[in-house]
Amino acid sequence: MKKTVSLLFAAAAALGAAASGEATMKDAFGDMFRVGVAINDAQAKETDARGAEVVKRHFNTVVPENVMKSEKIHPERDVYFWDDADAFVKFGEDNGLTVIGHCLIWHSQLAPWFPYDDNGQYVSADTLKARMRDHIHTVVGRYKGRIKGWDVVNEAIVESGAYRKSPFYEILGEEFIPLAFQYAHEADPDAELYYNDYGMNVPGRRDAVVRMVRELKNRGLRIDAIGMQGHMGMDYPDFRQFEQAIEAFASTGCKVMITEWDMSALPTLTRSANVADVVAFQKALNPYPDNLPDDVAAIWNSRMDAFMSMFVRHADVIDRVTVWGVSDGDSWKNGWPMRGRKEYPLLFDRNYEMKPFMKKLIQYHSVK
Repeated sequence: MKKTVSLLFAAAAALGAAASGEATMKDAFGDMFRVGVAINDAQAKETDARGAEVVKRHFNTVVPENVMKSEKIHPERDVYFWDDADAFVKFGEDNGLTVIGHCLIWHSQLAPWFPYDDNGQYVSADTLKARMRDHIHTVVGRYKGRIKGWDVVNEAIVESGAYRKSPFYEILGEEFIPLAFQYAHEADPDAELYYNDYGMNVPGRRDAVVRMVRELKNRGLRIDAIGMQGHMGMDYPDFRQFEQAIEAFASTGCKVMITEWDMSALPTLTRSANVADVVAFQKALNPYPDNLPDDVAAIWNSRMDAFMSMFVRHADVIDRVTVWGVSDGDSWKNGWPMRGRKEYPLLFDRNYEMKPFMKKLIQYHSVK
């Protein structure tokens, strides 16, 4: 039975005195779903001591932002680089955090050598299968029993529902996805296995993912959860579409995970302005270089609160909610698509202060 919005305020009971340092987000929501965060190398190694402290205090599960992507962990054909991934896993273990691996097969941030031969041409299907198996067995095998679950395949389907024309698809066709899940399960039979993608509210992608997951299950392959990347903006995604997607994915028998959650506070980019006016265009790209105006911040907080309420309503099927970065200063959205662009998309500001929509929960409890 779905939980009602009132449970969001019930969660505030656990947060109670968090404003004075006595309770945490993981206390508030831990009985509903795991509360996760993507961390960078500085936080894993605690050179960003303040960021690491926020992680340890407020979250109960961590995922690496970049250090397990193939270009980092497997930069050359016969070379693996373990230092940063090892530090990430150790940080999680040392602090009693559930560790999630991200990600095994992805077309982006792919090691440049992976799908090519020495002449720069695509390798044969058999060669790519062997490389995938070696990569997955080696990476998953190294952390066997230490990582709860893996994003096995990332972003393989486009909005229309077609398969992305990645090197994996162009060489192996649709079969690369079942193979990846097969190899991951071989490497660690106890690890949970996930499919992860963005824009999962879009009907074409949503329906294609449902079909793909059901086919994996029909073939007897393990898939435990569907990750809905939560990269959002002030005018997207549509609330009802997002909620319908949660329901559709839950209908497969898989758990649902909200992954990579952040919400841009800036206007959605368009190129309808006169691009020749460089100064005006750059100002449009970076409208709040100093701070977020109060009226914009209020809208952002209200929208984030509404999505968190949705997650709580569906806590019977949502297993984890993970934000994509600790504080605003950590976000990948800064500096893109122009250098110096300043964003405000995460739960903590640049001073590691919790945003008002979470403080609202604390305040609500304090007057009960």
